[in-house]
Amino acid sequence: MRSTLFVAAALAAGLLAFASDAAFACNRMALTPEARRRHFDVLGPGLRAVHKTVRELPNGYEFEFDGDAATVQMLEEWIAGERRCCPFFNIDLRFEHDNGSVWLSLTGREGVKQFTRSDFASWFPPGR
Repeated sequence: MRSTLFVAAALAAGLLAFASDAAFACNRMALTPEARRRHFDVLGPGLRAVHKTVRELPNGYEFEFDGDAATVQMLEEWIAGERRCCPFFNIDLRFEHDNGSVWLSLTGREGVKQFTRSDFASWFPPGR
């Protein structure tokens, strides 16, 4: 009986671990059709067009933007949507002093860096 309970507990723990390590895939259905269009057709391309640089981090990447109000507003709206459709990201927005640059970091557990490099390929300079 004790070994059966041990096996059941181990299986349950394994299933919980598996559930917390879900695949790196966006759930576009987490957004309404209108929000999905805005997120993927307006905000994403808009941010891609105005980002300045990319820095590699040990567990992801960070993207530099000007700190103007319009860009910050666009980033905040994009982050709200991204959190719903890609919940595996750790997302940080860092503001430099004296109205300097704003840095968006996308990090997370193992695999997130590779996912970001692939899914955001057009955000990276050619050959990088």
